[in-house]
Amino acid sequence: MEGTPAKPINWTALFAMGAAVFVIANDFSAVNVALPTMEQDFHTNINTIQWVVNAYALTFGVLIVTGGRLADMFGRRASFFVGAGIFAAMSAAGGAAPSETFLIATRALMGIGGALMWPAILGMTYAILPEDKAGMAGGIIIGAAGLGNAAGPLIGGVLTDLASWRWIFFLNVPIAAFAVAVVWSSVHLHEAENPDHQIDYAGIAAISIGLVALLIGLDQVDDWGWGDPRVIAMLAIAAAGIFSFVPLERRAGRHALIPREVMRNRSFAASCVAILCMSATFFAALLYLPQFMEAELGFSPLEAGLGMLPALATFGLVSFVAGPLYDRLGAKRLAMVGACCMTAAAILFSLVGASAGYGALVPGMVVLGIGIGSFYPTATTAGVTSVDESQTSLAGGIVYMFQIAGGSIGLGLTTTVFSANIPPFIDGFQAGFRLDAAIALVGVLTCLLFVGGSLFARRTAAAT
Repeated sequence: MEGTPAKPINWTALFAMGAAVFVIANDFSAVNVALPTMEQDFHTNINTIQWVVNAYALTFGVLIVTGGRLADMFGRRASFFVGAGIFAAMSAAGGAAPSETFLIATRALMGIGGALMWPAILGMTYAILPEDKAGMAGGIIIGAAGLGNAAGPLIGGVLTDLASWRWIFFLNVPIAAFAVAVVWSSVHLHEAENPDHQIDYAGIAAISIGLVALLIGLDQVDDWGWGDPRVIAMLAIAAAGIFSFVPLERRAGRHALIPREVMRNRSFAASCVAILCMSATFFAALLYLPQFMEAELGFSPLEAGLGMLPALATFGLVSFVAGPLYDRLGAKRLAMVGACCMTAAAILFSLVGASAGYGALVPGMVVLGIGIGSFYPTATTAGVTSVDESQTSLAGGIVYMFQIAGGSIGLGLTTTVFSANIPPFIDGFQAGFRLDAAIALVGVLTCLLFVGGSLFARRTAAAT
């Protein structure tokens, strides 16, 4: 209505939610550099201690859709408070863990807390910003996640060297407490009452079993191989769980985990497919660039973590700029820029030669950072804003699930191609990124045709 004052921007609340996302994302990468020290402290092996990372990522990735649905059903503030409480309590318990088994259990529970927090934060961020600042919401959240990923190896390395790996977990507690205090005092949402609190247990069970089997199967492909009966069994269970999910959702009707109107939303589906395709390059870069630095250049793990800063820091910084650019350029143009940059980065990495030094990786990492920072916030905002406001947390959870699933599937395929072309290491490195570039081209085409609206619909409208 004319004369209605614009909704003021609550910068303190945005900072608090960015801090919460920072610690969630930081926990994906900070622990990696501390694994050898944990292995020594608990007198265990790398195969066991690796589950300190896997348990968190697996639980988070599987339950994030459920977390989004619960946030929309019971309220985003309530979901955030419960998730933050679990996350902080389990961080403290993990820091004091007496054994590796106890630590792995706390990490799985931290994943549950993170899965409740992330979609609630995304939904609250879109809710407290004016409609014309929707691009800023995606930029803030994805940017904070990018900075968390970038800072993770540095924070983990410094705390492990100067104090103890346990402080990686203890540090989460005051940050989570700060975020809770700010949200409690300054974020007051007018959320519509949802009298329907019936939970779709069958749908949650089907999608959770399917995703757990899929992610475990893909994670073990490198060790077991695609033809191993265990991998085949995992993929069969995954297919059964995921394919049974659709008829279960139809039967659940309005109580479904993913409501029918979300499943049939073409704009939302396009954003998810584009993110699925582009995530192969992102995840492959996070795995194989540090390996290149260590295997070919002789970097230490901490030096390899620092070596990733051109990509991850550029990602974080560009994400914050993506908000204003979204409002100026529109979703389609900005998503295309990001997707093309990510594809170009994969091609640049595939051209790196055996005698190349660190400088040969930097241009590709900078282009990759620009691509990730402009693509992910844009595709996320385009997808989330295409559904009803009451379903934004669920939509945010689904988008992030597609990012994790796309990264896992792409990484499984990339690892297969990589392993088939080594030795030497560089041959597998080049072949893997050629495959990622091909997958990314599908994402580019999806962006061109459908993200930010159908290209054909725009042409028809213009002709009319």
